[in-house]
Amino acid sequence: MTYQARTKGAIESPCVNICVIHPDSRLCAGCLRSIDEITGWSAMTPEARREVMAELPARAPRLSARRGGRSGRMARRSEQG
Repeated sequence: MTYQARTKGAIESPCVNICVIHPDSRLCAGCLRSIDEITGWSAMTPEARREVMAELPARAPRLSARRGGRSGRMARRSEQG
């Protein structure tokens, strides 16, 4: 997966507007950044942001599949009989 930088003003960002923090990895499911990286993004130097962006593709495997919430529970119940 290749992350294209989105520019908001003069600041590059990997944000894809899917802002959900994964409960196990504590990474954003959309951009794969940590809370600290997200909140400090505008204060980071361009070099620091590029370093984080270079690390993002390697983080994707850290997101385990979610169980599906209510619809997942209902499906599991129907499978159990």
